[in-house]
Amino acid sequence: MKKTGVKKWIALLLMVGALAFGVKWYLGWREQQVKAGEQAKQIFAKVEEGPLVINLTEAGSIKPREQIVIKSQVEGRVSILYIVPEGQRVKKGDLLVELDSSTQKDNLVNQEITVQNASASHVQAQENLEVVKNQAAADVDKAELDLLFAKEDLIKYEEGEYPKTLNELESRVTLAAEELQRAQDKLKWSTTLFEEKYLSETEFRSDTLACKRYELELKTAQNNLALSQNYTYKRQVAQLESDVRQRTMALERIQRSSRANVVQAEAQLLARELELNRQRSRLTKIQEQIEKSLIYAPADGLVIYATSSRGPWRSNTQPLEEGQEVFERQELIYLPTADTFDAEIKVHETNLKKIFVGLPVRIRIDALPGRVFLGKIAKIAPLPDAQSMFMNPDLKIYNTTVNIDGGDGVLKSGMNCEAEIIIEQYAKAMFVPVQCVVRAAGTPVVYIRQGDSVERRDVEIGLDNNRMVRILSGLAVGDEVLITPPLHEAVSIRASEEIVDMKIPTREEAESSEAARQAASHRRRPGNDGAVGAAAAPGENAAPAEGARREGGRRRFENMSAEEREAMRKRFESMTPEEREAMGRRMREQRGAGGAGRGDAAGGSEGRRPPRRSDDGSGDTGAAPPPAQP
Repeated sequence: MKKTGVKKWIALLLMVGALAFGVKWYLGWREQQVKAGEQAKQIFAKVEEGPLVINLTEAGSIKPREQIVIKSQVEGRVSILYIVPEGQRVKKGDLLVELDSSTQKDNLVNQEITVQNASASHVQAQENLEVVKNQAAADVDKAELDLLFAKEDLIKYEEGEYPKTLNELESRVTLAAEELQRAQDKLKWSTTLFEEKYLSETEFRSDTLACKRYELELKTAQNNLALSQNYTYKRQVAQLESDVRQRTMALERIQRSSRANVVQAEAQLLARELELNRQRSRLTKIQEQIEKSLIYAPADGLVIYATSSRGPWRSNTQPLEEGQEVFERQELIYLPTADTFDAEIKVHETNLKKIFVGLPVRIRIDALPGRVFLGKIAKIAPLPDAQSMFMNPDLKIYNTTVNIDGGDGVLKSGMNCEAEIIIEQYAKAMFVPVQCVVRAAGTPVVYIRQGDSVERRDVEIGLDNNRMVRILSGLAVGDEVLITPPLHEAVSIRASEEIVDMKIPTREEAESSEAARQAASHRRRPGNDGAVGAAAAPGENAAPAEGARREGGRRRFENMSAEEREAMRKRFESMTPEEREAMGRRMREQRGAGGAGRGDAAGGSEGRRPPRRSDDGSGDTGAAPPPAQP
């Protein structure tokens, strides 16, 4: 019994050992299979060396290099009565477009009547001015003559009439005195003779009466002389002097009144002249509008409708035709004047630093398979395309013009093309696929095969063509690099390195620091006394309000119906190029103001992370780093 029990235990132990060995073997085999599967899934690419072309391919369209843009110069919206067929070659002076001018012709008749009335009023004002000047001269001459007569009357009285009167009065006094003396002498003798009885009483009384009469005549002459000297002379002189003063003031009044009348007449003439010129200008403008309703070819060329040269989202889908309404300064016809063409392409902002004016370009035309045209970059727009930003504010593309060398008469305006910009060419370069390179903490790295594992290695890279990237150092020809590197390692390394030695301020610290900065900036301004409290308050809410407004506008655009978007598109198409440029400029200014405001607001927001740096360590990318793992 004892031996049988021992055998059972031995058999049991052997079974357990065999089972454990089998499980261990299976797990090892399974691990090897998993590793083999993972290695089988990993794809490697060999580092190659050979010719490498760094290029950039963009789509575009063919445009004439030299063309005349025919625009409507008629004010308002008018209908097309006639338009030359598209694609027709025209000569200089041929009629291209005839616009409806019936309204302008009706206005022309009314305006001619208005001009005639204004001309008659102008002539009347001219004649009235001459009459006023003539009357003013006559009134002034009469007033001057009255003043002259008044002065002469005064002089005549003082130097002529009064001395004569005075002389006569003095003569009368003298004669009266002589007559009185003779009468007194005679009376004296008569008295003696009367006393001696030699003279009768009658004769004596006659002599006495004669003496008294001469005494009275003397007194009368003396009184007349005194009256003339003391009263009559002074009164007459005062009267004549007053007449001189009155005539002087009357002359001044008449002169002023005459000048005022002349000035008023001249002002009236000037007003009538300005009104006449204005009405003539209106008449000329109407005549010009009628002339501009007939558009003639300024040079020889091929007729291309402006609506055919635009994309469907930029213009009316309906081409130009008779009866269609057009507005002022709307582009109607493009008239190429030469057989030279350009390629218009749009370059994304991320590729802008790679290109410059003068780079060679290979152009392939969709309608001409197998044909390759050469050209050079001639112009790069300094600002993003405003129309693209209107449709997508986050998309920044720059219009780039490529001069095409020759066209062989086969290129047509509006053809689609593909432009390959040759940025650099290397006869011998080492390169790998671009997806093999990732950035870890701003440093480009690759993962190369080392036996059954991969090893991370830092490399120095050059330019890329979106397919291959040039390797300057860090690899050798024949090395096998992993095409799908472990991105999570690069992200974790970068995130852990970004938060080293970075202090996250509290809300109170950020607000106090911002207030101190604004106060210092305000004090540095000339004429300021440091009062910053009132000025700082509005700025605190400006950035959030701007951001909310932009976000609200984006949500409204996304929630628009198809009809509302179509109406917005038509409203945008009806804008003139100047209005579109102004709208794009306003959008850029608002976006710049909003970005600055968000940057200021983020510094003082609670719970915000500091801005992280870009992969190459060159600057802020504007995004917060991922949260640290607990």
